Amino acid sequence: MNDVANMLENALRGGEHRLGVRIYFEDTDAGGIVYHANYLRYAERARSEALRSLGVPHAEMVDVHDRMFVVHRAEIDYERPARLDDLITVVTRVRQVAAARVALDQTIRRDAITLVRIRLQLACVDRASGRAARLPAEMRAALVRMHDDAVAGGKTEDGLAAVEGD
Repeated sequence: MNDVANMLENALRGGEHRLGVRIYFEDTDAGGIVYHANYLRYAERARSEALRSLGVPHAEMVDVHDRMFVVHRAEIDYERPARLDDLITVVTRVRQVAAARVALDQTIRRDAITLVRIRLQLACVDRASGRAARLPAEMRAALVRMHDDAVAGGKTEDGLAAVEGD
């Protein structure tokens, strides 16, 4: 596989999901730099693809379980800009899984250079009421497996356990 194909792959390996994205003219401002809000779009796309790679697509969560994820909190650090025609990779890792909440780290890179760091808390909510609801069991199990594949000993760098008590 050539470098471009590697960069544009959609793959789950070793507890990390990687999604390659090409930066197009529509993504940039007049100076050819990615508009800041577009990084959130790339991160959202990567989260959807990560769930699909785990075998629990978001559409199934909605259609079968009447549940959906909403972003409860997002912290974003912009370190360097992406530019027109760059190939970037969005790396998604699970930090923690609770009964109705998932914490994720997403890093957007160009080659080995970190451009953006995003720390998210997603809440699982009932589609009709919008109130917090437990994650479907198979989705929760898949997210815990993804975490455990990435983190030796079941703890994150800051010491958080992968799974909070129910």
